[in-house]
Amino acid sequence: MHDVFGDIKSLVRLSDIHTDNNIFRLHYKATMFVLIVCSLLVTSRQYFGDPIDCVTSNVDPGLMDTYCWIHSTFTIPSHSGKDDTYHPHPGVGPNHDLVTKEPLEKKHHKYYQWVFLVLFLQALMFYIPRYFWKVWEGGKIKMLAADLNAPILDDDLKKDRREIIVRYFNANIGTHDFYAYKFFFCEALNFINVIIQIFITDRFLGGEFMRYGSDVVRISQEPLGTRNDPMDLLFPKVAKCTFQLYGASGSVEKHDGLCVLPLNILNEKIFIFIWFWFIVIAVFTALGLLYRLATIFLPSFRTLLLRTRSQLTSTSNVQDITKKCRIGDWFLLYHL
Repeated sequence: MHDVFGDIKSLVRLSDIHTDNNIFRLHYKATMFVLIVCSLLVTSRQYFGDPIDCVTSNVDPGLMDTYCWIHSTFTIPSHSGKDDTYHPHPGVGPNHDLVTKEPLEKKHHKYYQWVFLVLFLQALMFYIPRYFWKVWEGGKIKMLAADLNAPILDDDLKKDRREIIVRYFNANIGTHDFYAYKFFFCEALNFINVIIQIFITDRFLGGEFMRYGSDVVRISQEPLGTRNDPMDLLFPKVAKCTFQLYGASGSVEKHDGLCVLPLNILNEKIFIFIWFWFIVIAVFTALGLLYRLATIFLPSFRTLLLRTRSQLTSTSNVQDITKKCRIGDWFLLYHL
C-alpha cells in the first residue's frame, strides 16, 4: 500500500491551492461580479440621475415624475411597432380603439424601481453554492497542501510535506466519499440556481425574458423602419401615465402624461447581456455535470485526468493509485 501511495508525491502540484474548479468560479466570481456591477450601474442612474421625465398639462412636472415613478407607467401592446400620427412611439397611442371606442389592453411597467435590488439579490444567490462548499470543505485541501506552493520553501521541507500527505492517504483511504459528494452536490446546485434565476428574471419582467435574447437576434435581421423591436416592448423609452386629482368641482380629473424613461436605455442593454450570460453559464455548467458523471462512473477517465497532472509518473503507477482510490480519495488527490 505504501509503495503505491508513495507515487502520490509526484502527483502533488506546487501551485496555487483551489478547492473548486473554473466552472464553479464562473458562478461565484464572474457572475457575481457581473450582477453587482450591473446593479451599481442601475443604482447610479436611478438615484443620482433622472430616471423619468413626464409632461402633461396643469400638473407640476416634479409631482408628475414622482407619481408616475411610484405608480408605474404603461404602454398599449396593440400599438407596438406603429409609428404614425396616432402612434408617435411604440406602444404609445390612444387608450381606446378609434373605431369601436372600446378600451384597449394596457401593459403596466412596474419593474424599473426594483431592477437594482433584483440584480443584487441574484448576485448573492450565485454565491450560495460556494458558501455551502466552503463550510463543508473545512479547509482540508489547504491543510494538506500547506506550504507546498511557498516559493522560499526548501526541497527537504517540501519532501517532508509530501511524506505527510502520503501518510494521511495511507491512514484515511476510503473515507472521503462524503467529502466529494458534497462538492458534487454544490456543482449540481450551481446548475439549478442558474435555471431558477432565468425563471425568476422571466417572472420579474412579466414573462418576456425567456425569448428576449432570441427575439432581439431575430429582429436585428429585419429592416430598421418596419421591425417590432422587443427591446422597445419590454423596456419602452416612452410610455404613458394617467394622473388623477380632484378638480374645482370635487370630481376626479384624469390627466394623461407622456413619460420618457432614459433608465430603460441602460436596462435593455443590461438584460440582453444577462440573457446571453445566463445561457452561456448554463451550458458550461451542464457540460461540467457531464464531466462529473464521467469521473464518477469511468475509472479510466479518472486515470487519464491524474495522468495529465504528472507527466513524470508512469501510467502503470497512476493506474495502481486509481484502483486503490475510491471516488472521494481520487477527488481529494486530484485537487492537491
